Amino acid sequence: MSIKKNKRILILSNHHSYTYNFRKEIIQRLLKEGYEVHIALPYGEKVDLLIEMGCIYTESPLDRRGMNPITDFKLIKSYYKLMKRIQPNIVLSYTIKPNIYGGLICSVLNIPFIANVTGLGTAVGSGGILQKILVKFYKKAFQKAECIFFQNESNKDFFTNNGISMKKFNVIPGSGVNIDEFSYQDYFKDDSTVKFLFIGRIMKDKGIEELIEAAQKIKKLYKNVQFDALGFCEDEYKDRVKVLQEKKIINFHGAKDNVREYIKNSHAIIHPTYHEGMSNVMLEAAAIGRPVLASNIPGCKEIFVEGISGFGFEPRNSESLTQAIGKFIELPNEKKVAMGRAGRRKIEKEFDRTIVVDAYLKEINRILEEI
Repeated sequence: MSIKKNKRILILSNHHSYTYNFRKEIIQRLLKEGYEVHIALPYGEKVDLLIEMGCIYTESPLDRRGMNPITDFKLIKSYYKLMKRIQPNIVLSYTIKPNIYGGLICSVLNIPFIANVTGLGTAVGSGGILQKILVKFYKKAFQKAECIFFQNESNKDFFTNNGISMKKFNVIPGSGVNIDEFSYQDYFKDDSTVKFLFIGRIMKDKGIEELIEAAQKIKKLYKNVQFDALGFCEDEYKDRVKVLQEKKIINFHGAKDNVREYIKNSHAIIHPTYHEGMSNVMLEAAAIGRPVLASNIPGCKEIFVEGISGFGFEPRNSESLTQAIGKFIELPNEKKVAMGRAGRRKIEKEFDRTIVVDAYLKEINRILEEI
């Protein structure tokens, strides 16, 4: 216990909901073991839950969209002031801006730093000048990092192939999933109406264009099919969403806090995203025992076994998605049930969130023993 007494850990993140939903177990573990846990992120309703857990909160002026020199400078300045004030023993960061700007400040102040690359994101994944700029930032930010956690092998390979040197790195199973919170739920006894569920922002990079095209085709081929979508709708899609809803192609429910009931009441999850770190939507769906239909990309394909617990399809390809949906519809119900059970077993074995928490605690304890 002596190693942890009065030890302060600062967590830098970009969103209240993601921090609570996907990091609360590691925060609980740190608090239980005697660490003083500080969190810095923009305010949202789930910040109050994090404070109730025992975290010390500081609001950070982080704009999740794009790179604006003025707002980003304010963020860098706020990180610097915060670290100078609380003098954390270790900083943990998640997502691009906290990783880069937090890493740069930690490097200047000689604070041990553990980053989590939750995905490459559109800016890095699409190439071009912005990718080159971000790679240079990463090289500076990560050069003194104690450990970098990657959520899939492909993201790790991107960093090593682009000459981003790292003292130590480890590939973990994404954020993992709390298999007690997302417990197995009995499957439908019949499939007279097959219900598909999409969970994600209504935006191009999440594959919404392909989903819309596939849903329109499937609705013409099968009468016993229902498509539902959960997620915040980008402005550019609001008019189309209204039309699709009126035509009963897809039922849009907006953003929802508790997705478990929606997953439980679906036959399968459709995840046509263009890029992922490790899909939390798929992890949660498979944990509940629902087959997944997903893009064959890193961050998705690791979660299911083709034909055993789900079906893959080519990203950005509505015809490939349509074929996967049709293939699933035509399965006998007992095969759908077996797929869901196989998915649950894989999650229990490979993606239990305790695996991720243990990996973090191992690195944190190692660092504290060395300083």
